[in-house]
Amino acid sequence: MRESWNILDFFIVMTSLLDLALTTIDVPFIKILRLLRTLRPLRFISHNVAMKLVIVALFESIGAIFNVIVVVFIVWMMFAILGVNLFSGKFFYCSVNMYQINNLVECQKARGQWLSYDANFDHVGNAMISLFIVASEENWPDIMHQAMDSRGERIGPRQDASPASAYYFIAFLLIGSYFFLNFFIGVLFLKYTEA
Repeated sequence: MRESWNILDFFIVMTSLLDLALTTIDVPFIKILRLLRTLRPLRFISHNVAMKLVIVALFESIGAIFNVIVVVFIVWMMFAILGVNLFSGKFFYCSVNMYQINNLVECQKARGQWLSYDANFDHVGNAMISLFIVASEENWPDIMHQAMDSRGERIGPRQDASPASAYYFIAFLLIGSYFFLNFFIGVLFLKYTEA
C-alpha cells in the first residue's frame, strides 16, 4: 500500500467487491458504486510499466500544458480581434437569392429573411468559436469562402468579392493551429523523456 498504483488497484477491487456483496440491496448509494466499475480497466495500468510511464508523464506535464494553453489562447485572441476588425457585420445574407440581393430592404421585398452565418466575427466570442472551427479543420473552407464573398457591413455577399480574406485563414491555420498546437506534443514528449 506504499505505492499509489497499488492504492488505486486496491480501491477498484474493494469497490467491486462491495458492489458484488450489495447487489440485492437497491439503495441510491450502491448505484454510485456500480458506476465505479468503469474504473476496472485502470487496473491494467498498475501491471504495465510502460503505461505507468505514460500516465506519470501526462500528470507531470499538466503545468506545462496549462502554460501552452495560455499562450495559444493569447494568440487566438489576437486573431479573433483581427477577425472582428476585418469581418464584423459582413457575414449577412438573404435566404432568397443570396448573391443577388444586397441588403435588408431588398431581402424583405423579395420575402426573404436577412440572416447571419452561424460562424461569424460580429464579436470576440463568436470570433473565438469560429476560430475553433477553423482550427479543428472541420468545414473551415466554408467559413473562409464566406469571408471571401463578404463585401461590407450589412451588405449581401458577392462571389469572390474579397479573395485576399483567404490569407487571414491561411495565416491562422499555420500560426494559430499547426505551430502553437504542436507545442502540446512537444511538452508531452519532453515530459515523457524526463519520466
